Amino acid sequence: MLLSRLIHLLQVSVNLKSLPLTQQAHALSLTLGLFNEDPIIASKLISSYSHLSLPSLSRQIFESFALNSPPNVLLWNSLLSSYCNNRIFSKPISLFARMRARLRPDNYTLAIVSKASAELEDFRAGRLVHCLVVKLGFYQDTVLSNSIMRFYSRCENFGDARKLFDEMPMRSVASWNSIISQYADLESGEEEVWSLFEEMQAEGIKPDAFTISTVLPWCWSSIRGREIHCYLIRMNLGLNSDFHMGSCLINMYSKGNRVDVGRRVFDRMIVKNVVVWTTMINGYVENAEFEEGLDLFRMMQFEDGILPNKVSLVTVLPAIGSLARFIDGKQVHAFAIRKELNREPSLNNALIDMYSKCGTLDSAKCIFDDQSWCKDAISWSTIISCYGIHGKGEEAVILFNRMCNLGTKPDHITSVGVLSACGRSGLVSEGLEIYNSLVKDYGVVPTVEICSCMVDMLGRAGRLSKALDFIKSMPHISGSSVWGALFDSSFMHNNREMHDLAFRTLLHLEPESPSNFITRSNFHASSERWDVVAEVRKTMKERGLKKMPGWSSITINRTVHSFFAADTSHHYPDTIYAMLDNLLLTMKGAGYVPTYEKVTEPFTLGSYQ
Repeated sequence: MLLSRLIHLLQVSVNLKSLPLTQQAHALSLTLGLFNEDPIIASKLISSYSHLSLPSLSRQIFESFALNSPPNVLLWNSLLSSYCNNRIFSKPISLFARMRARLRPDNYTLAIVSKASAELEDFRAGRLVHCLVVKLGFYQDTVLSNSIMRFYSRCENFGDARKLFDEMPMRSVASWNSIISQYADLESGEEEVWSLFEEMQAEGIKPDAFTISTVLPWCWSSIRGREIHCYLIRMNLGLNSDFHMGSCLINMYSKGNRVDVGRRVFDRMIVKNVVVWTTMINGYVENAEFEEGLDLFRMMQFEDGILPNKVSLVTVLPAIGSLARFIDGKQVHAFAIRKELNREPSLNNALIDMYSKCGTLDSAKCIFDDQSWCKDAISWSTIISCYGIHGKGEEAVILFNRMCNLGTKPDHITSVGVLSACGRSGLVSEGLEIYNSLVKDYGVVPTVEICSCMVDMLGRAGRLSKALDFIKSMPHISGSSVWGALFDSSFMHNNREMHDLAFRTLLHLEPESPSNFITRSNFHASSERWDVVAEVRKTMKERGLKKMPGWSSITINRTVHSFFAADTSHHYPDTIYAMLDNLLLTMKGAGYVPTYEKVTEPFTLGSYQ
């Protein structure tokens, strides 16, 4: 009776995570003389101190009991588990060697040591556990096999993991989840993921929420996602109240450019948490529907009463920057300060980018210069790109050199940012020097983006032959962005020979891109070769190619007004064009003479021609 009550008291102390209650139970076991009599009491005490994050006291209990009692596997397992639960994974490995010298481990022991080996990625220890599993006859233990399979996965030994999976006499849903998640982490694992998913169902194992959430990211480009969605509805898996599953579905539809379907999933959810709201906002932002994302961000707070977290703020800031909503950006910044999130690098990086896109480089610089948070490589890349976009190439180069001197190694994103800044500001010699340093001193592999920046930099400066030589010397096959940079530069400097070469190459790489034809048409129009212009236009018409026209937008009283050239869709077009006519007359009076070098056909702007 006393023993059962003491065990119950220890269980209560574990549930409440109460140190005083655990100490009282410990003292009571000593007073009643039960501590040295029953290993269950010692085991419960070890577990209690473990749950209180006091593995050193667990070790003291173990040593005290083991000193006066015969070896007991339950006691050893409790101590090994105590260290694992407190993420001290090296201790179980060393203690396991001592344990094997005294008594035979059981399947639970091997599962604990296997987990520790996986966390440490200790291949030798994990392999030893696998050998003992076979030797001691535990190979039919599904839970233990799952643990060893995860060990092989952590050590990136997928061949042995798959072999173990195929040889398992019985496989649980956790076994299938483990092997499917391994292939899901591989870029080329889509076919294997689906093959395993179908085989799992053929064996009569029903996928659970983890299985579905693992395979859904692979569904965005196929009809399989809709099939899984139907399966969830059919099996009544609580889709309207499962936050995780709902978020996965919304994300899947958003990545497949079906954000409207994702919104329907979102609207049908009975209860939503901040993760679900953030996923839906992110879907809108990724699909460039920035207004909808920003409206949903407000709705989350004012209609559902859910405060955004750090991820929510990082998600919505690109939308604010793309819409140049400076006031909204300042409000988000103020909220982050109030919630003491202003030391988070990812959030500050997003704020720097947002302020830059809103045209306030000084605000971006203030955040970056704040010494209260630790900058990472993305922080440096962001501020360097901001200076480059604002035409301050020299400052971008100074920042790049400062970053390198402080020991932050540049990556390909930083490289693109600083080389792009050099190109925009005409700093050719500095750009060439930086490129050579990136390749030779920092081991940066020239990507297509980096090479595009180099060709653009040389081309803008009029060094077209040097740009072509650079393309020929590239270590990999040049892409359309590289030839596009040469194409634009040859147009800028009116070099017909280089323009024709770049166009022929682009036509081979991107035969259905209307932008290339438009640029070629403009090039020949600048030389008044209207016959070639007509031929280019005819080719576009025959191929059914149309280029989306450029557009601008302005926000007035939180309403976005978008407009194209010669647009008359606004409610007050006459007033707008009358104002434009007055501006043009004022400009002419000030001596401004318009140029039409890039105009390929007559156009009308109000009453002015």
